[in-house]
Amino acid sequence: MTTAVRRRSAAPETPVFTPADIEALSAANHEPVWLLESRRAAWELYETMPMPGRDSEEWRRTDYRSIRWDQARLIDNASASLSVVPQDSREPLIGDRQGGTLIFVDDKVVHYELADELRAQGVVFTDLRSACRDHADLVRERLMTQAVKPSDGKFAALHAALWTHGVFLYVPRGKMVELPLHVVMYNTQPGATLGHVLAVLDEAASATMLVDYLSPEGQAQSAYIGATELLVGASANLRYVGLQDWNRETYEFSHQRARVERDATLDWVIGTMGGKLVKTFVEVELDGYAAQGRVSGMFFADGIQMFDHDTQQNHNAPMTKSDLLFKGAAKDDARSLWQGMIKAQPKMQKIDGFQASRNLVLSPDARMDAIPGLEIEADDVRCTHAATFGTLEEAPVFYLMSRGIPRPQAELMVTEGFFEELLERIPFERVQDRLRAALEAKIVGANRLE
Repeated sequence: MTTAVRRRSAAPETPVFTPADIEALSAANHEPVWLLESRRAAWELYETMPMPGRDSEEWRRTDYRSIRWDQARLIDNASASLSVVPQDSREPLIGDRQGGTLIFVDDKVVHYELADELRAQGVVFTDLRSACRDHADLVRERLMTQAVKPSDGKFAALHAALWTHGVFLYVPRGKMVELPLHVVMYNTQPGATLGHVLAVLDEAASATMLVDYLSPEGQAQSAYIGATELLVGASANLRYVGLQDWNRETYEFSHQRARVERDATLDWVIGTMGGKLVKTFVEVELDGYAAQGRVSGMFFADGIQMFDHDTQQNHNAPMTKSDLLFKGAAKDDARSLWQGMIKAQPKMQKIDGFQASRNLVLSPDARMDAIPGLEIEADDVRCTHAATFGTLEEAPVFYLMSRGIPRPQAELMVTEGFFEELLERIPFERVQDRLRAALEAKIVGANRLE
């Protein structure tokens, strides 16, 4: 008996969604009419756009065509439960309390809580579906209209048409959210999810938020097509951490953009550990006078993982400051790419922009690329960039070995030290420890070529 082999060319080359998926999704969740109309408009735009290809500057170094779109269909898991989520992702970030917790399993809400004191302050922290029904006055004018927009690209339009779940945070004017807010998006089933984060801080508000993206190992391919929108009002302060550790069969395509108003501050930490292929656009728009944005990125690629981070720092007002640092490592046959751009708009004087990419190559077959860029249209600015590549330094390894530490442990300590600067920017010690454990598993683990 012979088994038929399906040729790769027979697999669909584009996502397999249809307008019927939009109608079914909207009906199942009893969405308001305005949201359904928004989804339909995004789908119309999506259909006019070609799939991104190697002829585009943004995509010419990243080939995602190995994805099996016929496997990456919308997930439908009626039995989703909190019990499958790892315990260390459910515990409070600091102490024994949190300001709010929202946990999704396969796009379903399985746990939700919000501290009474935050609710009394008028803070809204809830799942996006509920927010669209119960807080339309806050959501409608902001959802994919100011930060990420459907016109940003094929995957942004698809996300706007078919986002499956998400979180909405609103902090009213002058309110300080001292306890952290924690979101977990955990996928157990193969297929596609389209998660969304919309965080809005009104004038002089402040908050700290962590979003975890996780999935256990699987056999069939999955896709995560996400969007993150951070709207930081005048004199507001947002600390935002997004950490991703998908399984090795997941392809991620995401657009993330922050808008920062006058005298406001954004401190944004991004961690990428999982996924088979990751393509992420990260943009900070400094829209107001003296706005500040710091972006800290860390990643570790092994096996045959491919990580592509495309960052942009746009100075749209005078006296603005941006500071971006990405640190990454690669081993085995993994590959990484960072493309960065600082833009100074005309007449936006006295701005300070910096970007750096630090790369640690741990195997001869690993490849890491960094492409910094400047686009300056003002004449009184300070904008600089840097990119470095290196292997594991022998001097510190030898020093530790001279103190009786075995070479494997010494190499582990030096590699962990490379990331320590960024780990310390995460404001939760428990999360730092979790990331250190993940780094150690990658550093000392066997080659992962699956």
